[in-house]
Amino acid sequence: MIPPEAASSVHSPNHRREHRSRKAHSQGKSAAYLVLMLLLAALPALAKIDVDFDPNVDTAKYKTFAFVGGVRNLVMLPVDPDVLDIQIHRLVTRELTKKGLREVPPGQNPDLVVRYWATASQQVNPANMGDWGPYNAYIGSYWAPLYDAVSASSGKENTLLIDLIDARSKSLAWRLYLTRKFSNADKDWKKADEEFAKAFEGYPPSEKEKEAKRKERAAYSAKNSQP
Repeated sequence: MIPPEAASSVHSPNHRREHRSRKAHSQGKSAAYLVLMLLLAALPALAKIDVDFDPNVDTAKYKTFAFVGGVRNLVMLPVDPDVLDIQIHRLVTRELTKKGLREVPPGQNPDLVVRYWATASQQVNPANMGDWGPYNAYIGSYWAPLYDAVSASSGKENTLLIDLIDARSKSLAWRLYLTRKFSNADKDWKKADEEFAKAFEGYPPSEKEKEAKRKERAAYSAKNSQP
């Protein structure tokens, strides 16, 4: 039998108020968590950003760039191609101008040529399908490991590639991979705007990053030279 004083304590008004307060607090936390999850689900998914570059290139020599647009047959995104071209041109120009480079027309001997291409299927061999013009696809040799890794992990998402090419040597200097779903032009490009800014923070690469890339390439060369 519960002593009278204990029973009084269990059923006291203070005890009941405390119980209701704990229950309301718990329900409030659950509701707040649900709202947070709904908000996160409504946000556009963040892109996966990868960057590759030639560690032996002196980027300080690049003062000008020209935008030459997309690689024909390799702009496989479910958005208006004219809108895509305008948006990429705007974003690339904004970021390279921040770095001190100046845009010039393609016919005025630019230091860098900027192009883009995109794939929406792992079944496509871009080297065979693209109209590459005077430049290569740059998906073999040292460029292969990251290209293959990004292609394998992209799944059903689209991968947009931005190439900064040395106009004189026709060699790839720097490449950005942006893997995300492109479906809603307004929403996706608003997010891509932020992602471009974040990605170009890595241009030009630091000396530490260059040294790490040299070691990575040396390991690749040693591995592929073995019989």
